[in-house]
Amino acid sequence: MADSAVRRVCRATAGLALGGASAFAEFGYVLLALPALAVPAARHRVFAGARVLAELERARLARFLASDNSADYTGRRALEYLALRSVVGGIGAGIFLLILWGAVSAGIMARQLATGRPIGGGDLDGDWYDPITVVLFGTLLVFLAVQGLVGVAVLDRRLAHRFLGPSEQELLRRRVSELATTRAEVVAAVNDERRRIERDLHDGVQQRLVALGMLLGRARRTRDAEHVAELLRQAHDESQEALQELREVTWRVYPIALDSGGLQVALESLAERSSLPVTVDYALVRRPDEATETVAYFVASEAVTNAIKHAGASRIGIAVEQDASMIVVRITDDGTGGASADGGGLSGLARRVAAADGVFSVDSPPGGPTTVTAELPCA
Repeated sequence: MADSAVRRVCRATAGLALGGASAFAEFGYVLLALPALAVPAARHRVFAGARVLAELERARLARFLASDNSADYTGRRALEYLALRSVVGGIGAGIFLLILWGAVSAGIMARQLATGRPIGGGDLDGDWYDPITVVLFGTLLVFLAVQGLVGVAVLDRRLAHRFLGPSEQELLRRRVSELATTRAEVVAAVNDERRRIERDLHDGVQQRLVALGMLLGRARRTRDAEHVAELLRQAHDESQEALQELREVTWRVYPIALDSGGLQVALESLAERSSLPVTVDYALVRRPDEATETVAYFVASEAVTNAIKHAGASRIGIAVEQDASMIVVRITDDGTGGASADGGGLSGLARRVAAADGVFSVDSPPGGPTTVTAELPCA
């Protein structure tokens, strides 16, 4: 992790250095372009050249400063961007020159201290506190230089986002694409839910009812009263099991507790019905809207079911909290780990959360623990 942070810092520093060097070329181009704008026939070429330089800057920001911007901008905006970016880049170049000057000065002072000569030269002997003063001022200058580079990086990103960011048309196109994807995910999630309900009814309730019918049929054909009583007892037990499974299916379709008591009551009911110990930490002050509550509940329900069936967990925790404008639902178990957001029921949860414009993630290293997180926007 430390090596990765060092690489990011070195990459960003190299990007700022390149930006400082390119600022001089951009400043020169802007100076030459301003008179050319007075000639209508030359404006197209001026704007085209500005786009070329802006694209180079966009590539530099993406590679070195992890700032991606759209290519949907006009040549005029590109020229305006270069005019301001040349100033920001010039500030960055000035900071690098000061750093270079400070490094050379520090080397000279260090040599003077090592050879016993007074700092700054001359014939007079230096004071005892000169080394301390040099170290303190050197540390201050290093701090100011680092802060200056950080500020230039922030300005570089914001300036590019302001001028090279997507236009309203591009934002609209992206939103339409997101909505089309979301619609497809909603349809897929609904189809998955229908298939799951059909499997639950076919493999569970239907089989119970078939067994119940067979027991009652045998009871009708049997003449032995004691045997009839035993068959009726088995039939009664089978009817209770069928009723319980039917309740489980209807609860998974839509728990009535969401309407009567809200998400907290529904999650507490889920914990009570679970075969493993489940703790619920509910920290929402206000009740979310119905759609958000429904998605949050089914995320928790499916994650708990997966943990019971596949994770080999001994305990499960459900935490619901609000972070700014998002409701965060986090389900943690102490199982074997190795779960993937692309596998099994979790992929359906990912589609369900995406349909609500939320963010779904799974952290499940081998050996556990597993944490399933859904961030859902709320009004």
